[in-house]
Amino acid sequence: MDHAPLAFDRAGPSGDLPVVLVHAGIADRRMWDPQWAGLTASRDAVRVDLRGFGESTTRPDGAMSHVDDVLATLDSLGIARCHLVGASLGSGVVAELSLARPELAASLLLAPPGGSLLVELTPDLRDFIDAENEALEREDLHAAVEANVSAWVVGPSRQASDVPAELLDRVRVMQRRAFEIQEPWGDVAEAEPDPPVHDRLSSITAPALVLLGGHDLETTNDAAHRVGNGIPGAERVDWPDVAHLPSLERPDEFLALLLDWVDRA
Repeated sequence: MDHAPLAFDRAGPSGDLPVVLVHAGIADRRMWDPQWAGLTASRDAVRVDLRGFGESTTRPDGAMSHVDDVLATLDSLGIARCHLVGASLGSGVVAELSLARPELAASLLLAPPGGSLLVELTPDLRDFIDAENEALEREDLHAAVEANVSAWVVGPSRQASDVPAELLDRVRVMQRRAFEIQEPWGDVAEAEPDPPVHDRLSSITAPALVLLGGHDLETTNDAAHRVGNGIPGAERVDWPDVAHLPSLERPDEFLALLLDWVDRA
């Protein structure tokens, strides 16, 4: 299965352009489980585990570049053009992919924007970073996981009781897996896009759709505004009843949105 640097799944009929799914930083490729069967019933699809997540456990030799890893994986699969779907960290990755190799991206679905697309260190983001860092300094992975779940899955304007317990548990498993993989690595430098992605949004030529949840952090709201205004012709959809993982909170509606988007794009 792991022909390239990243673990991946590929399924679905050939013919149409593939749909490539890149997960959030609090998840791995299992976050797409609710859509996978429905998507691959009609579309050729690929989902990857970014390095340090899920089954992609190899420590990088130098600076970690998710973009290079994904490109190597797609090259190994013979995919030269595709629809790119990203969640949070994955949205930053697919935006960078569309800049590094413009001919690759037939369309972008950023659900929601995150990763390298985040610009503002808003108070709610600072609170999360402080809570996660304090937990990791104590080597308390449970508390670090809970900081992520509270900030990103529940969101700053809800209580944990407002979110289905099985959803919280699903993300806990994926987030803890990422901590367990990356903790033994120590300090690993990450390749930073230069110039920053938010300074090059107008250079993205692929059609783009931005999905934002009403219970997400202010930094994500800011990123959605920047991306919506920065990418020429970008469309935006708001779901007021979800937080940072709309595809997990409203899986059937997300699949319908995704299929409609790639058909239109």
